[in-house]
Amino acid sequence: MLARTKTFTTEGLQTRQVTVEVDIRPGLPGFVIVGLADASVREARKRVQAAILNSGYEFPARRITVSLAPADVPKIGPGLDLALACGVLAASDQLSKDLLDDYALLGELALDGEVRSCQGTLAVAQACAEAGVQTLVLAPERAREAMLVQDLQIAAVQRLTSAVRVLSGDRPDPLPEPEHPEHAGASAAGPDLSEVRGQHHAVRALVIAAAGGHNCLLSGAPGTGKTMLAQRVPSILPGLSRSEAIEVTRIHSIAGDLEGELARSRPFRAPHHTITTVGLVGGVRRGWVGEVVLAHRGVLFLDELSEFAKPTLEALRQPLEDGRVAIVRARHSAVYPARFMLIAATNPCPCGYAGQGEYCRCSETDLARHRRKLSGPLLDRIDLQAKLENTGSEGLSAEPWTSSQKARERVIEARERQARRLRGECVTVNADLDVRMLERHARLDEQGQRMLRDAQARGMLSARGQHRMLRVARTIADLHGCERVRMRDLGVALSLRPDTGLQSSRAA
Repeated sequence: MLARTKTFTTEGLQTRQVTVEVDIRPGLPGFVIVGLADASVREARKRVQAAILNSGYEFPARRITVSLAPADVPKIGPGLDLALACGVLAASDQLSKDLLDDYALLGELALDGEVRSCQGTLAVAQACAEAGVQTLVLAPERAREAMLVQDLQIAAVQRLTSAVRVLSGDRPDPLPEPEHPEHAGASAAGPDLSEVRGQHHAVRALVIAAAGGHNCLLSGAPGTGKTMLAQRVPSILPGLSRSEAIEVTRIHSIAGDLEGELARSRPFRAPHHTITTVGLVGGVRRGWVGEVVLAHRGVLFLDELSEFAKPTLEALRQPLEDGRVAIVRARHSAVYPARFMLIAATNPCPCGYAGQGEYCRCSETDLARHRRKLSGPLLDRIDLQAKLENTGSEGLSAEPWTSSQKARERVIEARERQARRLRGECVTVNADLDVRMLERHARLDEQGQRMLRDAQARGMLSARGQHRMLRVARTIADLHGCERVRMRDLGVALSLRPDTGLQSSRAA
């Protein structure tokens, strides 16, 4: 007797449909699973057998062969348990086969027959809708996450017996009430820019970066407020649109960071400087994503930038330029989205006090070694740089330049102008403008073109640097509500353009 059920497996950010074929024949009792199943899927034999028996059904004392098709796709995770169990019940005539083609099943089984939730529910729900499956059967805990996908019916089941009832055409179990619904739209209070005293130019640079989605480097001596400023960037960023929220939720659901909720705020990832290249970009094992992918649509903060291993920093070149990361290994390859804002902080020299006279004790060799940590190609991909000075007690008594609320309002207004101007362009912020879009939306007058040529003639800008500076100038014009990029906007963008290396002397 043969029965087929449908389920899905995830590999990295990719989701593949799996057909579970169950064949039961007379012979010595046995339970064999074929089709590139990993250890967690092979162990499902014991979970499925115990769940069927403890749910009051009969487990066939015959030879059971389960094929997971397509056979050349790796099957990963315990989410196939429910499909396996229902396939065994259908093949043994304890469950009708009439409606199985209309359902996909996702869930881990406890030994008593309880259905548990699995990671990657949103990705599976999207794959179901794309495959034309009518209904997804899963645990109630992740049902609301799956309901974010339109044109897909969701059936919540708490136990294996509930799944059998649903597959027989009966009603699913009720959905659990959302936790703390009265606080669903509330945002937690966090660090505010009004707590930053002094360093007005650095605050302004971060507002520009947030408004256009640009990368920013904060450079200065220890204790000048680099980390403090970076931690307040999320407070001035606009919220996620629905499409962006679904993107972020999908990634973090597969990674196991979200528990059945739609992402409400942009990711803020701050890995330690001892992180490896694989940990940053991904690929430690098949389907593993790194910090640059988890920061998609959000912020990647690299504190103590010069302390990161140089190969790790150089691995950022592709995601900073293309907004994606391509992982290629011996037996597989994958391309993951990685469109994030890079906020980095570094000291100007190993001791941190370059430019402060006798405080700096670094030799020329130390300074040269420190400069080599940050290559020119990497710095050329950073749009803005703010150099923070130690202002002492005067800085602590200075008035704040703005608050997070006011800055966020300006950022939202600037992004709304960009969204209106870029409608139909497949991008939403100035940092993503390509050359063709720049020619249309950041056209300079004669004075601006002359300033750009002069900067190039003095060796201040590469070809990539010109494009990045134009994007920043376009953002500055948006912050001021201007339709055209003025020479003044271009001058501010040029003044914030980072050097191709750190300062080469103590007097820098």
